[in-house]
Amino acid sequence: MSAWTTDILGEPYERRIIDLGVDPDGEGTVSATLVRRSVAGAPRAAVIYVHGFTDYFFQKEFAEFFTDQQIAFYSLDLRKCGRSLRDGHTAHYVSDLAHYDAELEESLRIVQEDTGAPVYFAAHSTGGLIVPLWLDRMNRASGSKARGVAGLILNSPWFDLQGAPWMRGIGTEAVRLAARVKPKTILRLPALEAYGASLHVSRGGEWDYELAWKPLSGFPVTVGWLNAVRWGHARLHRGLDIGVPSLVLRSDRSRLLARSSEEVDTVDAVLDVRQIARWAGCLGDEVTSVPIPQARHDIFLSRKDARDHAYGVVADWLDRHPPSAG
Repeated sequence: MSAWTTDILGEPYERRIIDLGVDPDGEGTVSATLVRRSVAGAPRAAVIYVHGFTDYFFQKEFAEFFTDQQIAFYSLDLRKCGRSLRDGHTAHYVSDLAHYDAELEESLRIVQEDTGAPVYFAAHSTGGLIVPLWLDRMNRASGSKARGVAGLILNSPWFDLQGAPWMRGIGTEAVRLAARVKPKTILRLPALEAYGASLHVSRGGEWDYELAWKPLSGFPVTVGWLNAVRWGHARLHRGLDIGVPSLVLRSDRSRLLARSSEEVDTVDAVLDVRQIARWAGCLGDEVTSVPIPQARHDIFLSRKDARDHAYGVVADWLDRHPPSAG
């Protein structure tokens, strides 16, 4: 386990490497990276943010929203993602989403040791599937609230496979068969650069980030990884019990766009928001589901009016679900 050092985002951001040992998927050794932005004095709570596919933490505005409310902010770059990606790794590849339990458990331990405060989790897209599955397993084993988790905030969580209905049936079975034979086979999917191009400063967007860790067209999708996601979807659809209240944010409209247009700035161009609304109730406990008009896939990378609206919704939810309630 490493010590805290200055992060690539500069002060006051720090990072700490979580060594995870040998990769169960056979790609050498793996680690995760925990980033923190502390608050002055004792925090009233902490939050751990988990990114999605083709993503990592770079959104300082999101961190500052929490620290302004005396909530210590932490973010976890999962194994083979962002700061944790190493030579020889297939970016974001896991054969089972439960492999992430190790870094989630360790990040929770570190943050509780660091702050002594209750912990919220926040997650985006694929992270919004990974974290509820882990919380469900933890809740059934020892109770999420008993472990000091206060609540969950999801930003456009990936609750089902977007696209044509046949892809969720025949397509999924084909993926499962292929994953048994050659799990790292890359799927030939249409190039969807519109969303990434709408974000990055190099294409006139508002956000600056490392394109090696978040390429505009996304990382290649492997059948083994997608198979792991589809098993996660199936488990979610049977119903979870995460043991804590949750807030589920989504855009009010989807449109999957291959090319950049003005519309890409005001819709979810990655997931089907109807699926997010449909499956939100499968989290268990108390669920608050809120559409954010004219939001992008990442709600907190939307245009200012939309993300300000979303921040207001989160602030209100936090007021109604204070950490002492857990």
